[in-house]
Amino acid sequence: MDNISTSLHSKVHNWIDAIGFRLNTSQTNDKSMVTTRHYFFATFNFFERFKKNEPQHSKFLCFDVYGEKVNVKSLLDLQTAFFENISQLK
Repeated sequence: MDNISTSLHSKVHNWIDAIGFRLNTSQTNDKSMVTTRHYFFATFNFFERFKKNEPQHSKFLCFDVYGEKVNVKSLLDLQTAFFENISQLK
């Protein structure tokens, strides 16, 4: 199961680097050691959360064009939400 998580983390970061996402904020809760990163590109935003020194167990969250939460379980989930959001731009 760790291979799937590591793979998702790597795939997402390779893809966001290729698209040109920017890191907007990064906050770490010192008590729980959980880091939350907020990435954006144009009108699309998504979040990454992970415990310190465990990025392979990252959890990703984004929103669809209607503002509904989408838990990202694969790179395709993130890409689908992204391209639907970008297609709404005029």
